[in-house]
Amino acid sequence: MTAQLKKISMIYSLGVAIYVCGVVWTLYTTVTDWAKFLVFLAAYLVIGFESFKKVSERLMQKKMPTEHILIILATVGAFGIGRYIEGVFVMLLFDLGLIFEEFATDSAKRSIAEMIDIRPEYATRKTLGEEIQVDPWELQLYNIIVIKPGERIPVDAVVLNGVTTIDTKALTGEAAPQLARPGDRIYSGCINLSGVIEAKVIKVYEDSTVSKIMNMVEDAQNLKAESETFVTRFSKVYTPVMLVLSLLVMLYPPLTFSYGNWDTWIYRGLIFMVVACPSGLVMSIPIAFLGGITSAARQGILVKGGNYLEALAKADIFVFDKTGTLTEGTFAVKEVKAYSMGERDLLKLAAHVECYSNHPIAQSLFEAYTGVIDKNKVYRVKEEPGYGVSATYEGQRVHVGNWRLMEKQKVKVADVETAGSVVYIAVGQECVGYFVIADEIREDAYDTLNYLRQQCNGVLVMLTGDSEKAGREVAEELDMDYAYTNLMPVEKVEQLEEFLFVQDDSEKLVCVGDGINDAPVLARADVGIAMGDLASAAAVEAADVILVKGRLSKIKDAIRIAKETIQVVNENIMFAIIIKAMVLLMAVIGYFGMWEAILAEVGVMFAAILNAVCVSKYTV
Repeated sequence: MTAQLKKISMIYSLGVAIYVCGVVWTLYTTVTDWAKFLVFLAAYLVIGFESFKKVSERLMQKKMPTEHILIILATVGAFGIGRYIEGVFVMLLFDLGLIFEEFATDSAKRSIAEMIDIRPEYATRKTLGEEIQVDPWELQLYNIIVIKPGERIPVDAVVLNGVTTIDTKALTGEAAPQLARPGDRIYSGCINLSGVIEAKVIKVYEDSTVSKIMNMVEDAQNLKAESETFVTRFSKVYTPVMLVLSLLVMLYPPLTFSYGNWDTWIYRGLIFMVVACPSGLVMSIPIAFLGGITSAARQGILVKGGNYLEALAKADIFVFDKTGTLTEGTFAVKEVKAYSMGERDLLKLAAHVECYSNHPIAQSLFEAYTGVIDKNKVYRVKEEPGYGVSATYEGQRVHVGNWRLMEKQKVKVADVETAGSVVYIAVGQECVGYFVIADEIREDAYDTLNYLRQQCNGVLVMLTGDSEKAGREVAEELDMDYAYTNLMPVEKVEQLEEFLFVQDDSEKLVCVGDGINDAPVLARADVGIAMGDLASAAAVEAADVILVKGRLSKIKDAIRIAKETIQVVNENIMFAIIIKAMVLLMAVIGYFGMWEAILAEVGVMFAAILNAVCVSKYTV
């Protein structure tokens, strides 16, 4: 919670305390009208502090005050006719809704503090044969840097010497490490996994990939922060209309057909203004959104604000990351092909040779082979980054790796067409089989995307940093409309902007992702959805909706709840407008006095709130 929000909450709480004490005091003791006026005026001024401040700010900026000015005029009118309790209560309800909205959106407005996790803490610069640790922003173009295993790459650079594997998940979201050799470009924020390399700086820290990602997230959030809430948009039309009508009631009759009868028509104008006060709407709309947020929370869906439920209800373009979002995000043995032995024996052979490796592919082999691994039978292990592992097992030299390793060992292998990673196993100079290691599509992805296609007329898009073959296979399997592959975070945002450009005001774009690399697009989308416990801290901060358990099917639940919430909001608006129109008419022609007008207003307010509360009981 920000210091400003704490201050507003404390002031509001103080005002409520004064109000409650005043109500109790006036109910149980006999006090003068002046005493009542002063105590409720004190409560009114404290509770309405934020509203007074907003009105003054808009007037200073020469902008038309929205619902705030109508609330102030209506409550001042209530004070003018001696309805102190009702006047303060209306302001209390109004500001409660505003404070709730502030609380709900507070976390979404924070800067992406967790993004610092991918910032390199230091860089090792090589100068005249000496290695010196410096801050990353001290590096200049063409400096030579040394990056050791386990260290983050400080800036974008080109490899000069050494061969290694790079963990690029922070940028691409892909679990498979990438081979880096002399001449290859490496990006800041990624982690060097195996070998020591020397590289030449090609971008200073301010222009590096990490800095660009962080700047894009912050800029995208600033753009989104300018969007107006539902209440504000409604009040832009409602407020000036009600103000004009109230003044007409006060001024027109005594100047024309009821000449000189000022007391009667000013009184009726005040009644009109009290009835016109949108306290029922102002309170019931945030309550409806709160109910939707509560209902979503019960389903394991965290929504950072009611405006995101409104946007979800209109969503028709759905953009997905691949790895960790549409797929499980972990490698698994998808296919086993054995030539001269059984599949179980082939798994046993490969698992033993890989038993000293921490590579993700090795981990998938361990999971596929459920037997006991005897490391004492394995020796002379040699792991070559970007190639594979060779070891002696039970007296035989065994090689487990990609086609490059097989080519290096002069082993002939068949070319396997697949979107996954092919791992060959050779004993001596003979290939005895291979595995296909791939990321599995989530079980609930099929049903979820089918729902979005049929119930939301959704356009389904994939933006992934993975290869074209891997991305296309998943997109075709899920019958998606568009698939864009081999994308860096900057390119993902650029592609997203194209979809945002072609949509109109009635359409909304939803983006779903799980990694740091998804943070910019999650922040830039109308609604960003992070995959909860699988998501990076940056993605969770940038997102507007979080699926706590990381289940893709929860997107359906979120949309259903959003549509139910908007339906209740629309019902409240129609009900309030119809009843208010009837009461206003009765008040103008003199059939309703102040008491009846307030009673009608309170009735509308409670009916709307009760309807709104029902949303929180909505279950999918």
